[in-house]
Amino acid sequence: MQYADSGAVSSGLTVLLLHGMMGDISNWESVFGPARSTGYRVICPLLPVYSLALRKATLQGVVDFVVDFTNKLGIQKAVIAGNSLGGHVAAIYAIKHPERVEGLILAGASGIYEVEMSTSIMRRKDRDYLRPRVSKTFFDPIHCTEELLDDVIEIINNREKAIRLIRFARSVEDSPVVNDLHRIKAPTALIWGKNDQITPPDVANTFKAGIDDCELNWIDECGHVPMLEQPEAFNSFFVRFLNKVAGSKALA
Repeated sequence: MQYADSGAVSSGLTVLLLHGMMGDISNWESVFGPARSTGYRVICPLLPVYSLALRKATLQGVVDFVVDFTNKLGIQKAVIAGNSLGGHVAAIYAIKHPERVEGLILAGASGIYEVEMSTSIMRRKDRDYLRPRVSKTFFDPIHCTEELLDDVIEIINNREKAIRLIRFARSVEDSPVVNDLHRIKAPTALIWGKNDQITPPDVANTFKAGIDDCELNWIDECGHVPMLEQPEAFNSFFVRFLNKVAGSKALA
């Protein structure tokens, strides 16, 4: 298992970060410093999107990985934060394992619907076709760098990776959580880009309506990956919510 681990083990609050389908640990890089400076332990595993056995390349397969991962690290309870597919996994984890979740943070989470599924970019592999589609991830297309396009092209030209991406995309479509949101009992923060074109604002509103203890925080001029595009605003909401959860835990 590959993962980043930062902060004090004895801090009393552990935060588990889950990245998106085509993301990795670096997506959460901006979060580590602010969360660590507040005294919390922050852990981010590399999700096995490309390494799970093909028959397990589903959302449930990743949820099972998260359970196994936390067991191996001796983490009995944590605040779970997820972006995009990672948010979908976090929501399912909170629904199925409520006793393991101190708090839930969702940013651009799938699970209600997505406008642009990963299967759509498999049809063409040239940069001119891919650039506007990858750019939809952001409010400001300047974040769609040549390096990012190179990563996407490498993934979709790798047959094993592409097959798993298609399986995950279908699993996302086939695993809506809207009817189970009432089962999420942990305090929840939604941190959402107002200009998200992948999981638009009404997706956030649906999460908000379905989860009992839930706050919704909007970030202006921000797309699908707020911790990358607007890290300062994202971290302000993120740390404030962690402090809220830690305060409630101390009073319990």
